[in-house]
Amino acid sequence: MTQLDIQEIHALLPHRYPMLMVDRIVEITGDSVVGIKNVSVNEPHFTGHFPGLPIMPGVLIIEAMAQVAGILVSKLAPHTRGKVMFLASIEEAKFRKPVAPGDQLRIEMKMLRLKYTVAKMQGTATVDGQVVAEATLMCKLVDKSMDQSTDKTSDKSVDPGSSDAPNP
Repeated sequence: MTQLDIQEIHALLPHRYPMLMVDRIVEITGDSVVGIKNVSVNEPHFTGHFPGLPIMPGVLIIEAMAQVAGILVSKLAPHTRGKVMFLASIEEAKFRKPVAPGDQLRIEMKMLRLKYTVAKMQGTATVDGQVVAEATLMCKLVDKSMDQSTDKTSDKSVDPGSSDAPNP
């Protein structure tokens, strides 16, 4: 059983505040991982979601699940280090109860399939032993140094009346 603190999580995930959604890993065993997300009223999404009734958006619960899963992938498959994991699909997502400031999300993710560039995991998020969300996630691994030098201006459509239009 392995545990990871925030410094070790920073070494494995590219996310940083306000998008880092994992505070601690409490268990990694074989093909599963358990992570903790402490939900704080100081998180920026609570300002507008919802005033007077702060609820953690479901998409951020899914993001937390994906980040915990990313830690498992990096531990199981060292070739994935230096790559970024993009969420490719979300299947069978269910949100059972609202998550509010002061709650502690316990996220359990289990590897279903791991190929060289694709991972599929099933997970559950709980608060005080009650299931609040569950989903099956698929992620695609991509090199951090994706080719960004491609000139995209040739694909750009131009309004003929604009100053960007070529002069005949």
